[in-house]
Amino acid sequence: MALQCGIVGLPNVGKSTLFNCLSNAKAQSANFPFCTIEPNVGVITVPDERLNKLAEFVKPQRILPTTVEIVDIAGLVKGASKGEGLGNKFLANIRETDAILHVLRCFDDDNITHVDGSVNPIRDKEIIDYELQLKDLETIETRIQKVQKQAQTGGDKNAKLIYDVLVKYKEALDMGKAARTVQFDSKDEQKAARELFLLTSKPVLYVCNVDEASAVNGNKYVEMVREAVKEENAEILIVAAKTEADIAELETYEDRQMFLQEVGLEESGVSRLIKSAYKLLNLETYFTAGVQEVRAWTYLKGSKAPQCAGVIHTDFEKGFIRAEVIKYNDFIQYGSEAAVKEAGKLSVEGKEYIVEDGDIMHFRFNV
Repeated sequence: MALQCGIVGLPNVGKSTLFNCLSNAKAQSANFPFCTIEPNVGVITVPDERLNKLAEFVKPQRILPTTVEIVDIAGLVKGASKGEGLGNKFLANIRETDAILHVLRCFDDDNITHVDGSVNPIRDKEIIDYELQLKDLETIETRIQKVQKQAQTGGDKNAKLIYDVLVKYKEALDMGKAARTVQFDSKDEQKAARELFLLTSKPVLYVCNVDEASAVNGNKYVEMVREAVKEENAEILIVAAKTEADIAELETYEDRQMFLQEVGLEESGVSRLIKSAYKLLNLETYFTAGVQEVRAWTYLKGSKAPQCAGVIHTDFEKGFIRAEVIKYNDFIQYGSEAAVKEAGKLSVEGKEYIVEDGDIMHFRFNV
C-alpha cells in the first residue's frame, strides 16, 4: 500500500534535515535553496510498541513492522503556481502525494539564511497556501468552463453535481481558504470532490521545527502557528530537527534514550512524526502472529476483513471464507493463542467485519 506523505516548505526550513532523520537517506542538506531538486523517497518503519510486545509472547523467528513512504520535495518560492523557481516540479510532486507534512521554521539562527530575510512561520505558511490555492483555483475555473453549460441546461445530472461541487470549492478558494475546509453532505458530492485531486484538499500536519530549548513546550513561533491554524482542522507537531539529527547519530538505543531524557522528551520527534504521518493517511494496523514471524500490516481505516486479507495477497481476498480474530489486549492478557481460545475470546468473523486497529488476524480462504 504505497501511500505517501510529502514534506513541503520554503527553502531552508529544515525539510531535508528532517527527512534524513526519518529515513537515514542522505538527501543533501545545505544552506542554500533547491538543494533537493528531485524528490527523495524514504520508506520509513512505523514504530509500534504492540509489535514488540507480541513478539515477547510468541518468540517468532523474525519481526516485521509496517512502513509508510515519505517524500522530500524541493523548496517552494513565491510564484510557484506560475512556474517560478522549481514551481511546476514542486506542484507535480505534491499532487502525487496523499498527505502533506508542512514544515515551518520556528527557530532563530543567524547562520541559516531565510529565503525572505526573517523568521515568520505565518508568512511562510501563507506563501505556500497561496501558491497551492492559486493552482487549485486555476484547476477549478478550467473545469467550470467545461461543465457549466451542460449543468445549466438541466439535462445532465452528473454535470450539475460536479458543477455544484466546483462552485463550493471556488467560493472557499476565493476567500483564501483551503479546499479541505469545504464539507459535502452527500456521498456523490464527496466522490466527485475526491476525483478532482485538489492540492489543498489533502490532509495536512504542520511540523514546527524548533531549537532544542523549545523541543518540549514550543515557543512564541509555535503559538503563532497554533493560532493561525485553529480553524483549519489541522494538527501541529513540534520537532527539533537539528536535535533529532544528533540523536540519529548515536549508535545504541540506550544512548538515544538517555539523550531524550536529558532534553526532556519521552519519545523522539521522529517517532512521533512517523506515527502522525501514518494517522494522517487514515491508516491503521492489524497483526499476524506465528512462530515464523510476527508482522504488522497496513490497511485503510474502515476496511472490511476481505480487503484486509487482500493486503497480504490478492488470493486471500478472492477466496476469503472467514477471519479468526483476537483482540490485542486479550492476547496480552492470556499470553497465547491457545489460552485465548480456551477463554472463549477468539471470534470468527465474516465478510462484513470491519477490522479494528490492533486486531490479530488469521484468514481462512480457498482459491
